[in-house]
Amino acid sequence: MTGITSGEGGVGSRRRGRPPRTESADTRDRILSAAREEFSERGYEKTSVRGIAKAAGVDSALVHHYFGTKEQVFEASVEVAFAPAFKVRDLVFQGPLDDVGERMTRFIFGLWENPVSRKPLLAIVRSAVNTEAAAAVFRRLVSAQLMRRLAGELDAPDAELRAELAAAQLVGVAMMRYVIKIEPIASVDVEQIIARVAPVVQGHLTGR
Repeated sequence: MTGITSGEGGVGSRRRGRPPRTESADTRDRILSAAREEFSERGYEKTSVRGIAKAAGVDSALVHHYFGTKEQVFEASVEVAFAPAFKVRDLVFQGPLDDVGERMTRFIFGLWENPVSRKPLLAIVRSAVNTEAAAAVFRRLVSAQLMRRLAGELDAPDAELRAELAAAQLVGVAMMRYVIKIEPIASVDVEQIIARVAPVVQGHLTGR
């Protein structure tokens, strides 16, 4: 019998099992992108796996296959969106500790001032503020990926507390400027903010 068969090994067949690696990566990235948009626009509580799947153009089962629960999708999207901030230790501590406060402050506000990185940051912060499940994910990632790394660079017995206080200063000002948008802090030139906040951050990190 001649012709193309649809059985295993045939030209027209499609292998069952896991999709090719490139296809998997593309699908995973598409789901993450859709998740960030959904969390940004709807918040954590109103976002569903079904909604993420619809926005990504895939079946809900695929979202569960790649990520699991909604909380796990959120954690993955936070990790990707917050990845630049996780590099803060490597970038900020490349220089003397005497001006580490300014470097850290300038780096963090550089992320917020950039429209590309600002949108996912807003989605993360808003979800964490409004929902305990999202806040737990955010705390876990920030503690493991950011605070401990920063503390590891400080030669002080209370290094972790110092790192957390510095981060609290920066997050608090960012919340008022970009999320709550309280004037005049919301519209003042960012260089003025850096000039006033950096010494405080420096004090938290290295002050006696």
